[in-house]
Amino acid sequence: MAGHSHAKNVMHQKAKSEAKRSKIFGKLAREIMVAAKTGMPDPAHNPRLRAAIAEARKNNLPRERIDRAIKASQPGSTEGANYDEVRYEGYGPGGVALIVEALTDNRNRTAAELRTIFSKQGGSMGESGSVAFMFTRVGEIAFPAKVATADAMLEAVIEAGGENVESDDIAHTVTCPVEDFGSVRDALEAKFGEPESAKLVWTPNTLTPIVGEAAQTLLKLIDALEDNDDVQTVTGNFDIPEEDLQKFAAV
Repeated sequence: MAGHSHAKNVMHQKAKSEAKRSKIFGKLAREIMVAAKTGMPDPAHNPRLRAAIAEARKNNLPRERIDRAIKASQPGSTEGANYDEVRYEGYGPGGVALIVEALTDNRNRTAAELRTIFSKQGGSMGESGSVAFMFTRVGEIAFPAKVATADAMLEAVIEAGGENVESDDIAHTVTCPVEDFGSVRDALEAKFGEPESAKLVWTPNTLTPIVGEAAQTLLKLIDALEDNDDVQTVTGNFDIPEEDLQKFAAV
């Protein structure tokens, strides 16, 4: 298990309970609200909102909840809070670097809560910029494997101005520079249909191998961070062997 893919990072999590599902729904709605507020409320003209809605649908967020989140983002609404996008950085067990992205209406509260989580779970929260230099910010667009062959996808990605594509039996995962994210996504969407996901992510420049007890403690730290209501994503530069991942996921 490598820490460069957020989609793979969360696969170790246990089956969602109703409480977990409710928490995930809240995070999805919050992202839709912020996306609609920072751009246009029409997903056709707001790439971030379109991506947020696609992610919400994939996780079965009810349509009425999506519409309510968009409405709450608009001027004059009394339902939506004002959320700030904040990035926190720190280290986990084994020296693993972690980037935590959050949407919060109270920076002091969120910082205090995350600092406590890091401390209790064998990590330490650092200053802004303390680990970000170990990662590169890129656009990531994922399509189901069935939409094209690996060669056809590679050709389309090159034509669209993408940087790389990794294809397997499950998906095609495309990466591109942040500044080209919109144009690459639109070109590929026109050719292959709506992607499964399209977002900006952090990819580590190098991976840190971590095994055994340290890996188990790291997974507990990531679980605790992702369980926080304000946290949207957690990305690390770790590489955990599949056998350890399966063993600790079953605990």
